[in-house]
Amino acid sequence: MADSGGGGAHHRVVGSLGTAIVNGELAPDADLDVVALQERFGVSRTAVREALRVLAAKGLVGARPRRGTFVAPREEWALLDADVLRWRFAARLDEVFLDELGEVRLTVEPAVARMAALRRTDRDLAELEDALAAMRAAGGGPAGDQVEADLAFHHALLRAAHNELMARMATAIEAGLRLRDQFVHATITGESADGHADGHADGHADGHAEVLLAVRRRRPKAAESAMRALVERSIADVELAKKVHGQNACH
Repeated sequence: MADSGGGGAHHRVVGSLGTAIVNGELAPDADLDVVALQERFGVSRTAVREALRVLAAKGLVGARPRRGTFVAPREEWALLDADVLRWRFAARLDEVFLDELGEVRLTVEPAVARMAALRRTDRDLAELEDALAAMRAAGGGPAGDQVEADLAFHHALLRAAHNELMARMATAIEAGLRLRDQFVHATITGESADGHADGHADGHADGHAEVLLAVRRRRPKAAESAMRALVERSIADVELAKKVHGQNACH
């Protein structure tokens, strides 16, 4: 008997279809038949149609007159959508994404730090200092607390840049940054690259403190350099985590 079409039913279909599309089980241009999906998942037609609307909003599904519903081409996918990122990581480590995220961060975040040094207010400084204090307090604690403290600092720095367009771009990578942090913590917790693993205890907080100091002193070049060094250390940690992950997978 089919589900009534409530929220739980359509969320289940969204998750299953989204994962299948992102991981290649359902290839681009594959047809998606509503009746067949209804029978496959044991849900109502309403639940299937609602799920397809959600996936269409994420760029994963398209529809045309006479053609019906189908898997959209990859270039139309909202690759920075939080759910899409989570589905990409659900079945396997997506090394390409981690590499591309590092490249995006090197482009965006040093520029954000430079803007923050030029435009920050006293309130911005207070938020950055609070975030850094939270990072120091979280050091050595649960990985989730460290990840949240790290993201809070980057949010505060972004606000201090006072650029709405940059904010939209940088906020879009937050979900990816969260997955990156979780991967690094889960893989090399207790280890670090030259003592500077991004998100790990004092080395991580010290790198952010250098950024904050330059922002406080209104030194845009120093802030940009400090952030670039921080992101580069973060990329090195990802490379270490990928190696550890690969070694563990072989055992």
